[in-house]
Amino acid sequence: MKSLKAFTFIALLAFVFILSACSSDSEAGGEGNGEEASEDTIKLTMGSWRTEDKESYQKVIDKFQEENPNIEIEFKPSKNTEYNTILNTALKSGEGPDIIHLRPYAPGIELADNGYLEPIDDLEGLDKFPESSLAASKGSDGKQYGVPLNISTTQIFYNKKIFEELNLEEPQTWEEFMEINKTLKEEGYTPLSLGTKEGWLLSLAHGMIGPAHYGANEFVDNITAGETSFTSDKFVNSIKAMDELKPYMPENYEGLGMEDIRTMFFTGDSAMFPMGSWEIEVLREMNPDLELDFFPMPSAVGKEPTVTTWVDGSYAINANSENKEAAKKFLQFMTTEEFGTMFTEEFKMISAIPGIESEDQLVNDLGKAADENSTPYMVLVHFAGGNPSTKTTIETELQGMYLGERTPEQVAEAVQKNAESWYKPLQK
Repeated sequence: MKSLKAFTFIALLAFVFILSACSSDSEAGGEGNGEEASEDTIKLTMGSWRTEDKESYQKVIDKFQEENPNIEIEFKPSKNTEYNTILNTALKSGEGPDIIHLRPYAPGIELADNGYLEPIDDLEGLDKFPESSLAASKGSDGKQYGVPLNISTTQIFYNKKIFEELNLEEPQTWEEFMEINKTLKEEGYTPLSLGTKEGWLLSLAHGMIGPAHYGANEFVDNITAGETSFTSDKFVNSIKAMDELKPYMPENYEGLGMEDIRTMFFTGDSAMFPMGSWEIEVLREMNPDLELDFFPMPSAVGKEPTVTTWVDGSYAINANSENKEAAKKFLQFMTTEEFGTMFTEEFKMISAIPGIESEDQLVNDLGKAADENSTPYMVLVHFAGGNPSTKTTIETELQGMYLGERTPEQVAEAVQKNAESWYKPLQK
């Protein structure tokens, strides 16, 4: 009997031991799988200057993660005015986000030339974009470094209610445009919501108004080939046109910046707003009752009205990223029609992917106008080089003109001198 009890006790101990071992194995296996799952999840960071688009970007990221659940992306934007400094500092120290929102043309290309970006020539979907769009993030070595995101446009936004009240119609010539300005001022409205405190507002405005006087694409082709100059009559006339608009700008325009001129427009104090397409949603948020429309810039030299366009940013991969393949998957997603459609609807901007239409009539009309009669934002696309850049030079010189310190001819001479210092076709 004792031996039976002893056997039973030993058997019981063995059973407990086996059960305990199985439990330990099960727990150990669970921890191992958890660690393995955690290791399989790739975490990426995504840098940008678009703090106002955080919610929209999260929707895009969520859509990407439906098909790529093992890739987590954190959108970490910086303030627009601080983004370049923050990004450059991080890249110089071998850090920075895995996915980088590139400033268009010269600033982004400079990052590529300095070795901070990963070439993406083999990325599936790049062939959807025209060469003119790819050029915004193509390095000096001829390699592609970014996926174009959106096309920005500049045009004259106008308050439809004010135009209807005064029986004004969209102008087809420069003379008609100036007549509208005159009528609006006589009726007590500020015709043009434009200030000169921030230099970029002036290069942006000239990028829209200038082509009406220097002849749009024909002049761009000639100046980039070195076959004309910024001191030519055509270009000087474009600066004179900027000067002629002074009577139709707000009082104390020298002290007005972006926030001021935007407020003047959406509150109805001014009737027209020469500005970029990215302002559409901002204006609607500020005043949901604003009846907003646009017209292309009418020509002063007998050509078709134009909408000024450029690729306003691309996305690239940090050359020091430890997860380049995962980042490449996201960039490939950005080449798809699915992304382009979602981007257009969420951001109310024109996708850089050709053929994407919007359900928003205003955005759709802008896209069609840009396709039909576009001209490049010349100083950004072609003359953003130099130190200081030619773009910066025209901004500071125009500010001087509006302060009465420069003549249009002097502005043109300064721009030519700066461009000659670095742009080889003009050094002939």
